[in-house]
Formats: sequence, structure tokens, C-alpha cells
Amino acid sequence: MKIKTLFLLAVSLATITIFSFKSSSYQEPWTEKQLMDPADLAKVINDQKAKQPFVFSVGPKAVIKNSIDIGPAKEKENLEKLRQQLSKLPKDAQVVIYCGCCPFEHCPNVRPAFTLLNEMKFTNQKLLNLTHNIKTDWIDHNYPVAKN
Repeated sequence: MKIKTLFLLAVSLATITIFSFKSSSYQEPWTEKQLMDPADLAKVINDQKAKQPFVFSVGPKAVIKNSIDIGPAKEKENLEKLRQQLSKLPKDAQVVIYCGCCPFEHCPNVRPAFTLLNEMKFTNQKLLNLTHNIKTDWIDHNYPVAKN
């Protein structure tokens, strides 16, 4: 009985160690500086004199005013659609991507899209920092939305 308990304890400890190492060594494709606050984007969109960024929706629906609807970037054909759109832009263009289906830390769409921006050598890319979802972090603040 003692051996069985020690064995289970050792297996549990090994599993915890492996998972904690894996999660701590993972690095997102964006940096903290590349996160854009929703209020900052809303301010730019509302300022007609400001240079407007290229805003791409890489989630289920384009909600933000003037954003380009790509569709969920987790799907290969939509990621290719994004690649085609980006290939028309200069590498220093200000590009903002967002999804909003869920908190971006769990989002299946923002990582492939942001990784593509990095691979294509863009230098001014941002991820809209939607910590909850598009409704809570954008719509509920009365930020500018697309007209349906």
C-alpha cells in the first residue's frame, strides 16, 4: 500500500512539473507593447483627421466600424484571405487585428493571424486587447460599430 501511494505521488508530481514547465515556457506571438487598448482604437476611428489603421476582424463577424471581415483565422482559407489582404499593404502599415469571440488568451483565431503578421515581417502590428469579448470590451462602451 505504501509503495502504491508513493508511486501515485511521484506520478502526480511529475505531471504537475511537466505541465507547469510547459505553460511557463510558452510565449505568445505578440509582445505587451503590441496590445492596443480598445479606447485608443475607438479614439482614432472617431477622429476623421487621424491616419486610420487597417483593422481586420479575424473572428466570426466584423463588429468594429470600418474593419475588414476576414472570418475565423483558425480556418486555413480565412488565414489565406488575410495573407492576400496583407500582401497589398506596406510592411510599416499600422495593422490591428481582433476577434472578440472570447478572451484573447483563449482565442483560437488571434494567434494564427498575429503569427502571420510576424512571418510577413510587418513592423507596426497590434492586437486589440479584448480581455473579455467584443460585447463587453467594445459594444458596451459605445465604441464605433459597423453598420449592418
